[in-house]
Amino acid sequence: MTITFKNCKTIDKKQLENLYNDVQWAAYTKDLEHLQKALIHSLEVISAWDGERLVGLIRVIDDGLTIIYIQDILVLNLYQNQGIATQLIQQILEKHRNVRQKVLLTEEAPDVRYFYEKNGFQSCDKGSTVAFAKLN
Repeated sequence: MTITFKNCKTIDKKQLENLYNDVQWAAYTKDLEHLQKALIHSLEVISAWDGERLVGLIRVIDDGLTIIYIQDILVLNLYQNQGIATQLIQQILEKHRNVRQKVLLTEEAPDVRYFYEKNGFQSCDKGSTVAFAKLN
């Protein structure tokens, strides 16, 4: 298996639907046109492909100079634990290495915490930062 990475904000609706539904992010696929527009309006989208199949994606929003927010990072279940998410996040971190703040929100789970800590992130429940969110 050879995974290729593309920096492109336009991705076929069916490919997006398959990826987001596979990782149980169905709230995103209720309006696929809205999701496609969100990608287009993002600062950056890097996708991972196995041939013609979308297998992973990372999406970044914000100004790209002082702060980036990693909005989405997801990999098809069948392709997880193969280093694809790490490659996606490392590409973003390298490209935006001079950006002071790199932020994301995610659910609490031991494997999730391990993944982000392994990639240089620190949980806001440690250290001197605090995070707040208002979700609908």
